Amino acid sequence: MPTKFCCRAKARHFHLGFAAGLKPRHLHFGISIMLKAVIFDIDGTLIDSVPLHARAWQEAFANFGKRISFDDVRSQIGKGGDQLIPVFLSKQEQQRFGEELDKFRGELWKAKYMSKVKPLPGARRLVWRVKEEGLQVALASSAKSDEIEFYKRVANIADLVQEQTSADDAERSKPHPDIFEAALARLKDVDAREAVTIGDSPYDAIAAGKLKMTSIGVLSGGFPEEELWKAGYSEIYRDCENLLQRYDSSLLTLKRAA
Repeated sequence: MPTKFCCRAKARHFHLGFAAGLKPRHLHFGISIMLKAVIFDIDGTLIDSVPLHARAWQEAFANFGKRISFDDVRSQIGKGGDQLIPVFLSKQEQQRFGEELDKFRGELWKAKYMSKVKPLPGARRLVWRVKEEGLQVALASSAKSDEIEFYKRVANIADLVQEQTSADDAERSKPHPDIFEAALARLKDVDAREAVTIGDSPYDAIAAGKLKMTSIGVLSGGFPEEELWKAGYSEIYRDCENLLQRYDSSLLTLKRAA
């Protein structure tokens, strides 16, 4: 039997299924606002890259004498280097070799790991459906801008994306909201309440929540489902393909509260 998922609400009750061991979640619908845009995360959402990023960071830390487990590093993927490195380095270590480590990791990623990235199921079809529904499409990632261009080709979505923001457009990466703020600023006449973000990590939902923006989660990045609920996702699906199958009953088609 396929895994099913449930969403969260406060007043109007509906659900998309039942995640094992979890109670139905609820959303509040009051003064309605029409959805105008969908902002996609990339890593773990549209492309299968989270384990590769974890390996690259693990190898980079080891190069500077820091032995960190794969699982510990993996749990931080979704943040940019500015937020990830302080988790594992002391202030003194950051001052001594933090920038050098970040640069080394970036070069290692491009030389050894980036070419191994693959698209996730349903990625292009979901983005195409969103655009076909008349919604604006944006990407908001903690990756560098040149990496995003590569990822768009991998996921075959370059022709569908209207706007994009990267680590180069924000002072701080997720879980800070800077990247989403930059994306909203580039979209045409879109308030945070008129946009939904789709992501795979807790850091996407936390960042979106700081702007009062609704977020939909996917499990394709490997984060535990309960951890995603706690971060603030309103709906959770297995992956983009699963969300596409349930598109007509998802938040992507619903009016939302002001």
